[in-house]
Amino acid sequence: MSRFVEAVAPARLGVGFRWLLASSWISNLGDGIALAAGPLLVASLTHDARLVALAATLQWLPPLLFGLSAGALADRLDRRILVVTVDLLRASVLALLTVTVLTGRVTISVVLTALFLVGTAEVFADSTSQTLLPMLVARDDLAAGNSRLQTGFLTLNQLAGPPIGAALFALGAVFPFATQTVVVAAGALLVSRIVLPPHGRAPERRRHVRADIAEGFRWVRHHAAVRTLILTIFTFNITFGAAWSVLVLYATRRLGMGEIGFGLLTTASAVGGLVGTSCYGWITRHVSLGNLMRIGLIIETLTHLSLALTTRPWVAMATFVVFGAHAFVWGTTSITVRQRAVPSALQGRVGSVNLVGVFGGLVLGSGIGGLLAERWGVTAPFWFAFVGSACFVVLIWRQLAHIAHDDEPSPVR
Repeated sequence: MSRFVEAVAPARLGVGFRWLLASSWISNLGDGIALAAGPLLVASLTHDARLVALAATLQWLPPLLFGLSAGALADRLDRRILVVTVDLLRASVLALLTVTVLTGRVTISVVLTALFLVGTAEVFADSTSQTLLPMLVARDDLAAGNSRLQTGFLTLNQLAGPPIGAALFALGAVFPFATQTVVVAAGALLVSRIVLPPHGRAPERRRHVRADIAEGFRWVRHHAAVRTLILTIFTFNITFGAAWSVLVLYATRRLGMGEIGFGLLTTASAVGGLVGTSCYGWITRHVSLGNLMRIGLIIETLTHLSLALTTRPWVAMATFVVFGAHAFVWGTTSITVRQRAVPSALQGRVGSVNLVGVFGGLVLGSGIGGLLAERWGVTAPFWFAFVGSACFVVLIWRQLAHIAHDDEPSPVR
């Protein structure tokens, strides 16, 4: 066991990293279970594509509404206490949802409300959690730490969680949400064991939250690599959100894969992510970051085209494997570039600007996807995603040359 622990979380990364990794992995299992069980619960309560897409919107809307404030608070408050508090609140909402499902009182309005509240708690938890790794490990170990966190995300959130969630839902709708309640609470307990060094400014130097947020925006505006990453993820998440907001309907209606089959689509994506994990070091040594981003955006564009054309589950599964590899490479590169470049005192705010870009695109896209699917069928959002992504690739092609690793954090402006 000690050899396994050393291989997964080397002693050089510290005890704090081990607690963070354990919390991240167990929380990712719960989130992966909900990734399949949430849409399945919504689809079991309504056949309206607009309401199905609205469920995705309500999960993606909180980061857009509260992301900037969450980042500012992460740079002001005790980050450990903040994560523990909001995770316990999230577990409480999930417990109440579990009770309504168990007693047969669940309605679509109850589910949509719960999704919004859980999503709001996740904004504060995720915004703050992303600032913990740079506080716990040396700069040279950030890539190693991120790769281990991403491995947990891929294997538990994407690979194991969704089919488990779908299987539990098939046994009874209450089981996946009860399970998620337990693992979220356990994740909060594990984070509470972390000891963090001090960060941020002294209380007498604090300004209004709006001034803190503005400082984060100014820093992003003056940093070409981070600015380009945020712009790219925003534009591409519009098209991604349109297609993925109705994915449960696409999988069950067009592909005829059923509940467990829907979960397996995410599993296929995770398999691709693991392939990307194993090849990431070689890829970054042989391909420039600018070209890496360009190849990834082409892959994402062709993903939408493939899904729009096919009616065969095996083609869709293969497409998700390729997409998963792209998503891992993109995500790992993006977060590593950002963490290396951003000063510790600004990690929360710059991360929140990125979060708003991520979910701003998803919210816009999910609204478009619901309308398109209701009017022209479940493949319409995928055709929109293909055409839109192709246009975005052309527009942003030259800007991707700004992507580069930074050896030192850029100063606060």
